[in-house]
Amino acid sequence: MGNALRWMIMKNPKVQFCGYSVPHPSENLIQLRIQMFDGLSSLNALLEALDNLDGVCESVEERYLTSIQEGRYERWEEKS
Repeated sequence: MGNALRWMIMKNPKVQFCGYSVPHPSENLIQLRIQMFDGLSSLNALLEALDNLDGVCESVEERYLTSIQEGRYERWEEKS
């Protein structure tokens, strides 16, 4: 999740730097650093990236469900 969010934030041309770290793998926590050009709000960049990422996820889900309904997927049967 952190890498997808970092990628979406970095698509914003107003963002100078974005990085994330995971302090410990057993915790559901990431630390995110966003550095903006010209003192702009990093919160706006984060909210915009979250909206964009949500749109990408909805698009993938829609295409996935459509392909399932239309039977356009590869089937694999295990042979005994």
